[in-house]
Amino acid sequence: MGTERPTAPADIAPMFDIDEAVLQRAQVIKLAIFDVDGVLTNGTLFMGDDGQEYKAFNSRDGHGMKMLVANGVETAIITGRQSEVVKHRARDINIKYLHQGAQDKLPVYEQLIAELGLTPEQTAFVGDDIVDLPIMLKTGLSVAVADAHPMVKEHSHWVTPSAGGCGAAREFCEMVMFAQGNYAIEMRRYL
Repeated sequence: MGTERPTAPADIAPMFDIDEAVLQRAQVIKLAIFDVDGVLTNGTLFMGDDGQEYKAFNSRDGHGMKMLVANGVETAIITGRQSEVVKHRARDINIKYLHQGAQDKLPVYEQLIAELGLTPEQTAFVGDDIVDLPIMLKTGLSVAVADAHPMVKEHSHWVTPSAGGCGAAREFCEMVMFAQGNYAIEMRRYL
């Protein structure tokens, strides 16, 4: 009697409900764009006496983003704030496209997809506040975190089960991988 590892279930799927219409939108996503404050963090800003800004990121979100890239979906950040810690985090999780200090996010989004030769239908945006709506109304898949502003939820195709900074980005990444047929393969790597 050795220590045998259990085999992976035949049909591995995320542990949350996803509407078929959302999965159809997610099938064609080639670029996933994230806001930072309230999406990759819980929205709390820690500021030191010297003006230094600190943020807390969820490690599972970061791993989800790495898995998403490994499965053929590029990632980007478009955020209104400017922060060295965001620059370090983006580098840490291999985000190629980082745009900070974007008070008006829509022109940055339009320029980015033009540079990449993508259509809006091939892009997704994960946001939490009304400043994210101009992009969210253009993308093929708009996603709100669970604790997003009510108007953001109202204009989203999907709302994550978890709040910003608490695994919402990971849920989004897993949902896209599932829609694109890569989720079970990716999860089996760990079993």
